[in-house]
Amino acid sequence: MIDGHTHLEYGELCIDYVEEFIKQAKEKGLTTLHILDHTHRFIEFEPIYATLRNYTVQDIWLSNKKMKFKDSLVDYVALIQQVKQKEYGIEVLFGLEVCYSVEKKQLIKQILKPFTFDFLVGAVHSIDGILYDMPFSKQLLWDAYDPNYIYKRYYECVMDVIDSHLFTQLAHPDTIKLFEIYPTYDLQSTYEVLAIKLKENHMAAENNTGCYYRYHHPDMGLNNELLSILEHHKVDIITCSDAHKPEDVGTCIEQLTKKKR
Repeated sequence: MIDGHTHLEYGELCIDYVEEFIKQAKEKGLTTLHILDHTHRFIEFEPIYATLRNYTVQDIWLSNKKMKFKDSLVDYVALIQQVKQKEYGIEVLFGLEVCYSVEKKQLIKQILKPFTFDFLVGAVHSIDGILYDMPFSKQLLWDAYDPNYIYKRYYECVMDVIDSHLFTQLAHPDTIKLFEIYPTYDLQSTYEVLAIKLKENHMAAENNTGCYYRYHHPDMGLNNELLSILEHHKVDIITCSDAHKPEDVGTCIEQLTKKKR
């Protein structure tokens, strides 16, 4: 079993904290653990978030230096090298979850170029400079825009993530559903294009449980229609907990694995 998406976000970049995640992974019976962090942890990526600062509440969120832009990618790479020198009886891989925006694509490429990671996850977290998955998103985005527009823009950005050829993995492909607000149009054709693009670009899609246990969405992972279409097109699907603390590593991974069988 694999947990392909876990975050060090709430702890220090130190081997002791990494080993808390590894310990939990082994207790859950995982064979592979993917560790990453959002790019908003790292000072090198601060320029890609400039558009979000146009809204005061988002600017305040990004200005929390205890959580945002507090570490360097150089320090992260040093930690990775330290961990890889040890044997844990489980495969431990390291990457980044890149908060993608179309207008910052070239800058993202430039920042990533000097570094090599085991995997890179592309994620869309905002629509036209507005975060869609925060408590304040209801007022800024969902109450202000038609859900049809939000979904169309979200999947346009997701398609660009794939077309960028920067990433090995697509983060939580349908997490836009987290508030249980849906479009009035049929998403089947969108899902078909998404699956074809992922397959053609040899990119994995996450079956991510984060919406289920963190946001209390009824779907344990991907919605059934999208999952079925991805499987039909033989897209690689990676089970993920989106854990932000050690105790959440592996959450519902066994259930998703059994469901797949």
